[in-house]
Amino acid sequence: MMEEEEEFLGGVRIPGDGGALNLFKRGDEFIIRVGATELMNSRAHDSEDSLARLVCARLTHLPAPALLIGGLGIGYTLAAALKAVGPRAKVLVMELIPAVLQWNRGPLAHLAGDPVSDARVSVRIGDVALPLQTEEEEFDGILLDVDNGPEGLTRDSNNWLYSEEGLSAAYSALRPGGTLAVWSCVADKSFNMRLLKIGFEVEEVRAPSLNEKPDEHNTIWLATTRP
Repeated sequence: MMEEEEEFLGGVRIPGDGGALNLFKRGDEFIIRVGATELMNSRAHDSEDSLARLVCARLTHLPAPALLIGGLGIGYTLAAALKAVGPRAKVLVMELIPAVLQWNRGPLAHLAGDPVSDARVSVRIGDVALPLQTEEEEFDGILLDVDNGPEGLTRDSNNWLYSEEGLSAAYSALRPGGTLAVWSCVADKSFNMRLLKIGFEVEEVRAPSLNEKPDEHNTIWLATTRP
């Protein structure tokens, strides 16, 4: 059986020191890549769903939780978060690339149920580092899904997010007992140690991999501030 050909739907340069971000369609499947590296795929999004569910499960006692999501992607993380929180929740999504928001309002909208149109959601075009640096005890949950792990894949400047300085900023932006969640395609002991050094209580969770192979898994760090 011949594999279906890919259709190129659009591409854009990542601001600053990044490369090209491209959107493709293959049959009913949508793929976002940075260069030759696949960032996300509409066929396999269990780990994105898990990222949101794991954080929101810790917020069920809050009547109006505030969430910050770094990276819109195909919208699955946002959609899963909205399903897990109540009507008074507020979700801020920071998306660096305007085209990604346009794609989510266009060819990708049907995949996750058009979550950007939810009244609880605000989408801002900009670096997720900005609210981390300017807000203090503002969020109950921060979800980072902007790279393929705790290093700057989409652009080198994202390395700040996973540095001690960036993690300290995330700690300050969280309310007491709040949770920072970071998705990664690989495990990373040094990142785990950095989280502990900042003062987080850390849980490392395995999540299904994009390849869906039994011997492969992704990692989600759940780093909680002290009450």
